Amino acid sequence: MRYRRLGSTAFTVSEIGFGAASWWGMAQFSEASAVRLVHAALDGGVTLFDTGSSYSRGHAEARLGRALKGRDLAGLVVASKAGTFAAGRGVRRDFSPAAIVASAERSLLNLGLETLPLLQLHGPATHELTHELRAALADLKARGVIRAIGVNSFDPQVIGHAIGLPDIDVVMVDYNILRRDREPLIASAATAGKGVLAGMPLAMGHIGVRLWKLRAPRDVWYAARGLLRHRREVREGARFEFLNHLPDMTGAQAALAYVLANPNVASAVVGATRLAHLSQNLAASGMGLPPETLAAIRARQA
Repeated sequence: MRYRRLGSTAFTVSEIGFGAASWWGMAQFSEASAVRLVHAALDGGVTLFDTGSSYSRGHAEARLGRALKGRDLAGLVVASKAGTFAAGRGVRRDFSPAAIVASAERSLLNLGLETLPLLQLHGPATHELTHELRAALADLKARGVIRAIGVNSFDPQVIGHAIGLPDIDVVMVDYNILRRDREPLIASAATAGKGVLAGMPLAMGHIGVRLWKLRAPRDVWYAARGLLRHRREVREGARFEFLNHLPDMTGAQAALAYVLANPNVASAVVGATRLAHLSQNLAASGMGLPPETLAAIRARQA
């Protein structure tokens, strides 16, 4: 595993981060299997674990805390998110200072931490990044509840605004093969000293939703989510089916290598519910795309 500095923060993070979300955190996915994946990630050198208070219907954050219990947490960057919370099968929003402070304090309890290394605001609108909210976040820092502040958004205008705020340390953007247009934004963030995390590095179907290979409920769940919520990405991703047939790397590894070829990205955060997939993802650290493969990707991005 290789490591990169997270912007101007004091943190160094693994090139591949573990996304503790989605099916991984669901009650239908066994706790034992979820814990094994976290332990395998730790053993594989992962130091960045990303979750959220609203993820997996509110179960993911506490599950990650249980998975980390008893392990050496020195050097780990555990990131959680605030501003959204689970409400039954849905998600609600509250970016009031009081709600964000309460969420951060609950995250500490759920994760079993004394300090949360990174708290990210989860999908805020620009107008919600108020002076009062930022003052509350600064107070959380001063009290040692959190160490760094981030904004996670797939809206370029929000990220652009966050880059201009001096008290924001990290931004998480949807950067992948389908989102080459994020590269100027990432460069701007790096110039401003912000750490950059790549969310959705596999692009929710960058190599096509392979319906004939669905083998378990988790496969059906992910495929259905892709087809319902990300139809455009699934359609565009079909152009990159050729990545499944590269001789020396998997399609997922090629997608991760593409993201990590950008030196301004500190880590690509990706989830896994199978040990084999996790192992393949971790092996992508340090992989380089052959020039002909990169040329073929660029041609399909045009």
